[in-house]
Amino acid sequence: MADPYQPIYLDTAERAALFIDSITGVRELAIDTEGASFHRFVDRIYLLQLSTQHHSAIIDPLHAGTLPKLGALMEDREVEVIFHDADYDLRLLRQDYGWHATHIFDTRIAAQLLGIPAFGLAALLDKFFNVKLDKQHQRADWSMRPLTPGMLDYAAQDTRYLLDLRDELRTGLESVGRMSWAQEEFERLESVQFAPDDPATSFMRTKGARDLKRRELAVLRELVAWRDARAAALDRATFRVMGNEAMFEIARSHPTTREALGAIKGVPRGILERHASDLLDAVKRGLDVPEADLPRFPRAARWDRDPDFDANVTRLKAARDAAAQRLKLDPGVLCARDRMEAVARKKPKSVEELQEIPELRRWQAEVLGADFVAALRN
Repeated sequence: MADPYQPIYLDTAERAALFIDSITGVRELAIDTEGASFHRFVDRIYLLQLSTQHHSAIIDPLHAGTLPKLGALMEDREVEVIFHDADYDLRLLRQDYGWHATHIFDTRIAAQLLGIPAFGLAALLDKFFNVKLDKQHQRADWSMRPLTPGMLDYAAQDTRYLLDLRDELRTGLESVGRMSWAQEEFERLESVQFAPDDPATSFMRTKGARDLKRRELAVLRELVAWRDARAAALDRATFRVMGNEAMFEIARSHPTTREALGAIKGVPRGILERHASDLLDAVKRGLDVPEADLPRFPRAARWDRDPDFDANVTRLKAARDAAAQRLKLDPGVLCARDRMEAVARKKPKSVEELQEIPELRRWQAEVLGADFVAALRN
């Protein structure tokens, strides 16, 4: 493992540009980002961490601005960009800057495909390098300024060892013949797009919304719209305005008075004192929605009512679990349930037919194809 080096903190456009110029020509670059979704309404990048084999930097984008040369470096197919758990970073980089990585190595995915049970970055650095990460800043508010020395040191650790970790994991994947599996997963990551929530339907993705009746859903829709507007005005995470459980209870109980609203557990006192009328108005709007216009979840597709569907998924799961035990992989990593459901819907009669199912990875069809076809045949 390369010796750790002291990262530099870059908080001006000039210094950041000089650093990016100095690393132009590298063929591998570790990147991480810090957002503030736990604290702010709209998540964005508040810190960028970069490491090469010889240099490491923390860039403050609030002061350094956009860095087109860094974007060009990340989009260069000759440059391997190393992330840990890339999906979140890729979405933020796409959202904030329009950058699109084209040659990715994700150390989390690599660790999972090796069957390593603890695949968080801290666990991996401990396992391979005996490096202990301080977790005290995991939920830090990265939008705050100035950042403390402890926060900067914490952020620097996220990329400092990623290149060495990549080397260890790549060697492991190659030794068991799974590098092609990882490569296919990395290629899928390259197509990650930033897609903002549609406010007309985003309330339906609130955990627990499917348990509500249609009238209750209409009330929830109005409550979520109010909470989002309030959170946006405060630039505060929505749960910091009011939690989901309180919202669901309001949607179910339909309070019409301030007293009834105040009796609901989880409604913050400040909200009750200043916005009780707004919440009661939201409830009324939901109750006034005509019956024909009440929101509903999309009907289940017809194939869900296939009498053999559940039994076929069970057979596929048994075949998947047996293969996972043989390969020493987590079953969900080997093949997630939604992909087995896609196979159950198509009912392939041969490995060739199974390979045509778009939800299934090529490597999954290769590893599980014969077992899945046999399971469906039985």
